[in-house]
Amino acid sequence: MIYEFEGRTEKEAIDKAASELGMEKDQFDVEILETQRSGLFKKGFVKIQVHTDASVPGHVQAVRQGPAPDKPRDSLDEGSRPARPANNRRKNRIEPGSNDDFEAAMAGFVETLIERMGYPGIVSVLYREENKLGLKIESEHSSILIGKKGKNLDALQLLANIYAGRQGREETRIILDTENYRLRREESLVRLAYTVADKVRESRSSILLEPMNPFDRRLIHTTLNDISDVETKSEGEGLYKQVRVYYRGYR
Repeated sequence: MIYEFEGRTEKEAIDKAASELGMEKDQFDVEILETQRSGLFKKGFVKIQVHTDASVPGHVQAVRQGPAPDKPRDSLDEGSRPARPANNRRKNRIEPGSNDDFEAAMAGFVETLIERMGYPGIVSVLYREENKLGLKIESEHSSILIGKKGKNLDALQLLANIYAGRQGREETRIILDTENYRLRREESLVRLAYTVADKVRESRSSILLEPMNPFDRRLIHTTLNDISDVETKSEGEGLYKQVRVYYRGYR
């Protein structure tokens, strides 16, 4: 389900969402829709959109429920691929423990997926955080797996998260990366945000950015949130929306 909340700051809006939904902050994804700084005659606020896997009865702010993602092919289920010998498992495993079987299953699923796509590679643990698992793909076909603006990598990541849910780990978010793309993309977006902000301040107008996924949009909003004379707003429908950066007082 998707819900909307507002607050004077991003933290206040997220706290309000957690309180009203009766959930922990790491149990839902947050997308910033709009930011506005306070001024002499205008009160600042942040509007966020919260994405959860379960509906919350009686909540009046639900706006819509997206279509259920496609179910991965049965041929990719756990058990369709022979188990790898223990000595061939991830070389950079962070630490042994109860998560090991889940990590091995996730790595095996992604390896099987890209192999059957025709772009084989090796998948290993990149990092582990609370309710988050980062997996790294090493492949000579990395550029294809990333795709234009990371869309192929995002699609693979979506399938990996669906599979994690089928393993009973809906609360664990899977992040896929290859060739350090996520970090390079983040640095590129931060530079873009500041460049666009300078242009907007100079022209005292607005600029509409290219369609982006929720993570990239949130990065733009957060980067420009502390610039007093620039504001941001997401526009459009669906997963890939656009961020409009505008000079304060323009609209």
